[in-house]
Amino acid sequence: MNTLQKIWCRTFQTVMKVATPLLPWREPEIIQCRNGTRGLGVFLKGEGYKKVFVVTGPNVYKKGLADELIKGIEENGIPYALFNRVVNNPTIDNIEEAYALYKAEGCDAIIALGGGSPMDLAKVVGARAAKPNKPVKKMKGLLKIMKRIPDLYAIPTTAGSGSETTIAAVVSDSVTHEKYAINDLSLIPRYAILDPRLTAALPPQTTATTGMDALTHAVEAYIGRSNTKKTKQRAEEAVKLIFDNLLKAYEHGDDLEARANMQKASYYAGVAFTRAYVGYVHALAHALGGFYGTPHGLANSVLLPVVLEFYGESAHKPLARLAEITGVCTQGDDAEKATAFIARIKEMNNLMQIPSNIDGIKPEDVPEMAKRAAAEGNPLYPVPRLMGADELEKIYGLIM
Repeated sequence: MNTLQKIWCRTFQTVMKVATPLLPWREPEIIQCRNGTRGLGVFLKGEGYKKVFVVTGPNVYKKGLADELIKGIEENGIPYALFNRVVNNPTIDNIEEAYALYKAEGCDAIIALGGGSPMDLAKVVGARAAKPNKPVKKMKGLLKIMKRIPDLYAIPTTAGSGSETTIAAVVSDSVTHEKYAINDLSLIPRYAILDPRLTAALPPQTTATTGMDALTHAVEAYIGRSNTKKTKQRAEEAVKLIFDNLLKAYEHGDDLEARANMQKASYYAGVAFTRAYVGYVHALAHALGGFYGTPHGLANSVLLPVVLEFYGESAHKPLARLAEITGVCTQGDDAEKATAFIARIKEMNNLMQIPSNIDGIKPEDVPEMAKRAAAEGNPLYPVPRLMGADELEKIYGLIM
């Protein structure tokens, strides 16, 4: 990246940092229901919706994780429509299929149950309802909706994506293999329901990669240059909770205290990165998802320590602080502490059998993936060290 490009990126980021506090930020209201998701029906009845639209994925539905929610809805006489065909990394076609059902059924509120994919799809269905004449492709980027969407209830069944708190929805184009984010404050869910029992049956590997996804959110937000006092606090809390609880949740899936702490960590990390942004880990991971359908949590898990090492000295100070907070390393200079922190991430990956590379990356795809990652990251992400497509290509080379 040449000097003029760097000046442009930093100028853009400075303007965004100054302007961002002027926007109408909010956090979801957390609903604590008796009887978990079944108790949500009582709350919904009081809101007087005509019909609610329940969005989930086939695996979540087959495992019965939607059963209690649907029982609560039916017991309270609330009309509903169910869409349980969310694909991983939801495509525009998948979104349009869901939106057609939402319209045909006359729904006026949305409940998303699952991980990041159902929440992403639900957010964009809400955006389509708010802006029916605007195609999904035209929503790409920042603040392209700017209109209230139908009330959105987010119920995470993983502890990783943080989508229950964020302004972002990630969409895949099955034709171009592009994966991009739609970012708008209207996409922040109105309500979040955190029930650790929904995560208790997660397979260990899913627990591992979604947990490392949450860690990536917190770390990338923390080392970036657009932090506020609150985002730094939330990121620190999230990292500490993850270091203290992820391995427990991985090794003992029925440890509801560890599961609850991981849900809290995911929520805090989401609060942090929705204001402070992410970085090149996400840009690189999104390109992998677009080209190969690589699960987002897995891609982030593999890329995080590699990218942190690539940042070098520019990230040492905040990483050293995280090393101190987590107790990983309290002696030595910033470089030594940062190195210890990255080493601990690698160790956690290894203990949870997360690989150090992504299988199936084709060398001929790398230049285009790097180009797309650079286009996503620059100028938006306030990373500690700016990189162009040529340097991002080298990072892909390290995980092949």
